[in-house]
Amino acid sequence: MSEERKKRVFICGDSTAASYKAEETLIVGWGQLLDRFLNRTEVVNHAMAGRSTKSFLAEGRLQRVLDEISPGDILLIQFAHNDESDKPERHTDPWTSYRDNLIIFISSARKSGAVPVLLTPICIRLWENDVLQQTHGEYLKVMKDVSVCENVPLIDLYKDSFHIVEKMGEVKSRSLYMNLYPGEDPRYPDGLQDNTHTRFAGAEAYARCAADGLFGMEFV
Repeated sequence: MSEERKKRVFICGDSTAASYKAEETLIVGWGQLLDRFLNRTEVVNHAMAGRSTKSFLAEGRLQRVLDEISPGDILLIQFAHNDESDKPERHTDPWTSYRDNLIIFISSARKSGAVPVLLTPICIRLWENDVLQQTHGEYLKVMKDVSVCENVPLIDLYKDSFHIVEKMGEVKSRSLYMNLYPGEDPRYPDGLQDNTHTRFAGAEAYARCAADGLFGMEFV
């Protein structure tokens, strides 16, 4: 009897989930490290920097995923950062085009026999007066609404990431994101202040949260 094929986890998302080359940047997306926590489950990461639900679909990237995915596989869907952009090729309205696009991802996965799972976007590390600010606004509400209306499992990675950053505090949480002091790394001689993209520590923490969510749903 042939060995049963192991299910795979596919990721559709943006730069916060994408994979990067260590020799080119210190940025590490959570999707890049997810397989470390999934008991040898194969992770196929199609997340790409700068993409929103709109541009990901327009560029045919979902179709590439569908060409690879098989019945029983899992499709993780995480977008919002670029949907919030003012750029016309990226922007979506939360309650109309963003919502409609999420449903396209969901229905396409189901037609392929795959299991769609929504993940809310990771938080932006935005501190004001020692208080971590809420981000992503209506996009979070829409994704949670779609989860209920379409009966799709949801991993609240925003909630998890927000809790981690808030607990660490403003100073210590710098190490999770691309915040570098001048001279800290030769690739960034003038330093960097980037509270959206994660370094290894942040990606590792958030990948663990995503994996815990999948284990909790008994998907892996």
